[in-house]
Order: sequence, then C-alpha cells, then structure tokens
Amino acid sequence: MIRSDFHLHTCFSGDSKSSVESMIESAIKKGLKTICFTDHQDFDYCPEDDNTISFDLDVQRYFPTMAQYKEKYQDKIEILTGVEFGMKEGIENSVWQMVKQYPFDFIIASSHEAGGYDPYYPRYYDTFGEEQGIRIYFESIVKNIALFDGFQSYGHLDYAVRYLPSKNYFYHPKNYFDILDVAMKKIIEMGKGIECNTSGLKYGLGQPHPRLEVLKRYRELGGEILTIGSDAHKPEHIAYDFHLVPDMLKSIGFKYYTIFREQKPEFIKL
Repeated sequence: MIRSDFHLHTCFSGDSKSSVESMIESAIKKGLKTICFTDHQDFDYCPEDDNTISFDLDVQRYFPTMAQYKEKYQDKIEILTGVEFGMKEGIENSVWQMVKQYPFDFIIASSHEAGGYDPYYPRYYDTFGEEQGIRIYFESIVKNIALFDGFQSYGHLDYAVRYLPSKNYFYHPKNYFDILDVAMKKIIEMGKGIECNTSGLKYGLGQPHPRLEVLKRYRELGGEILTIGSDAHKPEHIAYDFHLVPDMLKSIGFKYYTIFREQKPEFIKL
C-alpha cells in the first residue's frame, strides 16, 4: 500500500480553498504516513477568465505555517514542504532565486502553459487543434527541462490530454514517442524523475497522468525515479485511487516508488 502522497495543494495555491489542517486531517484518516505539500508557484501566469486568481506562493507565510503543523502533528504524520513550479521561458531566474532562498523538501516542475496558452482553457485547442496542441505541449517539456534542472520530478507529463475536446478518445501516446523520448531520456540523464499522478483517474480518463504506455516507456528507457501524487486540491481527493497504483506499476515493470526529504530520494517497495 502506498502511504505517501507527494502532490498536494492547499489555500496557498490560487486554485484551492482547502485549509492546510483539513488536508492533514484527511491524510491521517486515510492512513498516510508522509505527505508533501506542493503548492503552486507560476510566475507571470495570467488566467484567461479571472485575473483575480494568483499562482504566486506566499513563501513568507508558507514555511512558518508548515512548521507549525509539522510540530502539531509530529506524532501522527510526517509533513514535508514542497512546491510545484509552472515552468516556461523567461521565469527561470525567478525560480532559481526562490529555490536557493527556501529549503524545499521536494520540487515538482510542470508545464501548465505551452504556446502562450494553458490547455485548461478552450482557446488552447481552438488555436492549435488536438494533434498539434499535444505536440506543442510535449515540446514545452523539452524546453523547460533545459531551463531548470533543480526539480526532482516532472509533474503530470501529459496534463494537456486532460482537456482534449475529444475527451481523450483519439489520443495515442505512441504517436508522440519521438518527442516524449527526448524529454524522458533527458530527465533520466539528469538524474531526475517523473510522477504517476492519479488525478487522471479522478477526471475520468481511466488512466493516471501520464498514461501507462508513457510510464512503461519511461521504465524501458531506464527511468527509475517515480513519485506518486494525487494532485489533490480538496481533502476528499487525497490519495485518490492509490489502491490501484501498485498493481498498475508492477504490471509495467516498476518495483519501487520514490519519496524525497531535503531533496534526497528514498526508494520504497511497491
């Protein structure tokens, strides 16, 4: 059983209203032993439908708040402090400055924007179409890992697929292995990992992010570092469908998953 969730958001993220304590209490009830909060930091992000939303992490409040809850719950659950950076060209200096200044246990790098748009909004696929839109998104990952190598895991590698107008019916990962291989080989070469993000199951895709074909390809290429996260923004979504994950991963060749403390890996048997 997987007892660690390494992708969680709270009200410190612009797209969550959940208190830190409500997330911790839910994790304890679900039997987790370790959780890592990875609230959003997306520099220069401008939502298309609500300019009041901010993805700027208030780190001056974040760390003291986490320290408070670490002490309060130290006998019940291990609480680690991380961040999810939404990467794109032009923000790498700001990202590095934050990483050097604050002691994150775990850093996720993600692509939330590609080609100037977030696939979350219909304008992305209206502009690029599905096939080109997916390819542009995967190409953004190759560009982003060249900008910043301070992460431990690249998040939801096929995030853009979640919002396909065709609802994922015509998406075949093998059609994009040419560019995905470039990204994954580079991630492996850098000594970094990717994540198995169960929000794909929550969104009804029938697969985690990325799909099992991609996770299998990553393993075939020599990838060993694999973190597990629910990407929960609400207490009820913590450890979403984690009971399904061990058999899924074992079926494609994984024997271990990875957690991080002080950005140092620990491999745990599935």
